[in-house]
Formats: sequence, structure tokens, C-alpha cells
Amino acid sequence: MTQITWLGHSTFELRFASGEVLILDPWIEGNPAYPKGYKINKADAIAISHAHFDHTNDVVPLSKEFEPKVIAIFETAAWLEKKGVKNTIGINKGGTIDLGFAKLTMTHALHSCSIKDGDNSLYGGEAAGYIITPKEGKPAYFAGDTTVFSDMALIHEVYEPELAFLPIGDHFTMGPHEAAYAARLLKVKRVIPMHYGTFPALTGTPEVLSQKLQRDGVEVWTLKQGQPVNW
Repeated sequence: MTQITWLGHSTFELRFASGEVLILDPWIEGNPAYPKGYKINKADAIAISHAHFDHTNDVVPLSKEFEPKVIAIFETAAWLEKKGVKNTIGINKGGTIDLGFAKLTMTHALHSCSIKDGDNSLYGGEAAGYIITPKEGKPAYFAGDTTVFSDMALIHEVYEPELAFLPIGDHFTMGPHEAAYAARLLKVKRVIPMHYGTFPALTGTPEVLSQKLQRDGVEVWTLKQGQPVNW
């Protein structure tokens, strides 16, 4: 059993049956959707989908506090290492990292990926997603920031995830209309919506996604910030 806690936007805390914690796309400081007073007390690994600030803002402070393994696409990992982040692991799409308590396989995503470094904008590699396969349990798919793409059907064939974390906010990622198509291509049983409601531009809602998936037998699992659920 894996405990999932949504921390607003695309930030999640995953606590596995063996007790280890994986943080996805950490954005705490300045995140208007982050639950007030919530404290991350453990981080054995951090996985980054891409280098935009709303997905990497708190990698450095969390790394200083917990010294987790930090997984990202090669160029982003190299930049983080220059910023003093220890235990970086740069990988690329199709690559798998075995953390012991879970395996992470980097997948494709359709999105931009740049690093804001002071007044400069640096090349951050490419945006990506992850298949998360716990040592015990079924695989899940964390899409990162993306729109729908036809190879999501291939992700189903190769990895067979039962749960998908999908962005639905629109404007910077896909909205509910495209996310419904993504869920069908992935053939997942459940979808956790993310990357919505944080800014006024992110207008997509779980309710609209649920309506679009009503006939498909896919559960839209809407989480509340800071409240853990078990999967």
C-alpha cells in the first residue's frame, strides 16, 4: 500500500509500505496551493518532471535537509549538481532507476523545459513523466506537464499503470477534454488530477474531467491538499 498526499499544484508526497518517501515536483515556498503548516519530515528521493520553477523550486532546500537521491533528466540534474544538490541522478527517457523501495522509469512528455537561473533562461533538457513501480503494488504513471499524445497507448502496453496523475488545468498543459483522452489511451482505473486551480489561468476542473469520463468506468480521484489517501 502506498500513501499519497497531494501538496498542491503538481507536488506529491508518496510514502511506500516500507516507510520510504518519494517527493514529486517539489514546490513549497510561494505555492499558493500548498497546505498551510504542512511539514515534509522525510525525503528519501525526489523525482523532477521538468525544470520550471513550479516543479523544482524547493529541490535545493529539501536536498540540504534530507540528502535524498534526486532524479531528473540529465541536463536538469547537471544544473542542480552545480547548485550544490548532492546525490543527483541524471537519466533520460526509457531509463529506469531502482531506488530499492520503488523503480522509476522516465517517459515522454510534450512540454517545454527551461531553467530560470537569475536573469538567464537555460536549456533544461526535455520535459518528462515517470512510471512509478513500487516494490509491492501496481505501477502508477506521473505525467508531469504535458498534453495528450498518442504514445500514451504505448505506455499502457509496456507498463500497464493502474493509476495516472494527470494535469488538467489547461493553458500550460492539457485541460479536462484532452486529459479524458489521455485516460482512455492509458486504460487506467483511476486518475488523480493535478496542476489546476493554482493560478487564474488554470481553469480546468476535476468535475469537468469526471463528466467526460462518466461512461468510461474511470474514477476521477480528487484529493484535498495535505490529506493523505491510501492506494
